[in-house]
Amino acid sequence: MPRIFSGIQPSGELHIGNYLGAVKNWVALQRKYESFFCIVDYHAITLPYEPADLRQRTRDMAISLIAAGIDPSACTLFVQSMVPEHTELAWIFNTVTPLGELERQTQFKEKSGRQESIAAGLLNYPVLQAADILLYKADLVPVGEDQVQHLELSREIARRWNARFAPEGSPYFPEPKPLLAPTRRIMGLDGQAKMSKSLGNTIGLLEDPKDVWEKLRPAVTDPKRVRRTDPGTPEICNIYHLHQAFSPAATVEHVAVQCRTAGWGCIDCKKVLFESMEAELRPIRERAAEVRAHENELDEILAAGAARARSIAAETLREVKHMMGLT
Repeated sequence: MPRIFSGIQPSGELHIGNYLGAVKNWVALQRKYESFFCIVDYHAITLPYEPADLRQRTRDMAISLIAAGIDPSACTLFVQSMVPEHTELAWIFNTVTPLGELERQTQFKEKSGRQESIAAGLLNYPVLQAADILLYKADLVPVGEDQVQHLELSREIARRWNARFAPEGSPYFPEPKPLLAPTRRIMGLDGQAKMSKSLGNTIGLLEDPKDVWEKLRPAVTDPKRVRRTDPGTPEICNIYHLHQAFSPAATVEHVAVQCRTAGWGCIDCKKVLFESMEAELRPIRERAAEVRAHENELDEILAAGAARARSIAAETLREVKHMMGLT
């Protein structure tokens, strides 16, 4: 089987943007590939945080992933900091990564522009990301469009390291290819930006149905549809895109007709979406409750995943150090 690797920051419980943009795709891929899914807590410490909060968010993320359908018997699910080879390989890659490449990364420019003091970890974030992927010699990386630039840097780091240290004509690290998620980028409920907890424009995967409706009811729709009797354009409506993600194909088609003919008002459309979302999210909430009721088993799952990951990571580091002349 080709091998895939993908990671997610421990932001706590998943929101529907994470779920639709990444995790639902992981669930579909986990039995088609040798799959490694990592909760990347080292990446999360590049910004200020509370230790107890990070610990809880990491556990909540693991619970959400399993509830969403990640099966630890079909893939390797683990926490990044439980496998120290990630940071060791990152340091090694720092020695072959040009500073200019890091400064040109879009995410660095965006995040550093909002901070008075810039931590070196924010600059080196993509190097650790390259180490995450190449440590397992992943062939493919499921990513969203906003991560393609970082993946290209991972490919460049693999080329540079191979050119310097691998036997001639026999590259050691593969150049991982992107495996783009089939779901388009999901905008937030405000219709202005990508879904983000920090912006408060999303819905939690495990939220109570009453809270889900309270967020969905005022969500932005087609901005050109001012009155109930105005025909709409579903293609520019974020609620319609959520229908495409959650509703059956026949419902999506019916929604489009009702929107274009003003057969429904926006609240009618949202009520149908809410029903479709509940059909998918209710079983996820139930599974999450089961996992929380057996947290010792969660510890065992993460420990087993880390052990499996370390068995591969340690061998990669052993071979890398040998080729680099390190003892």
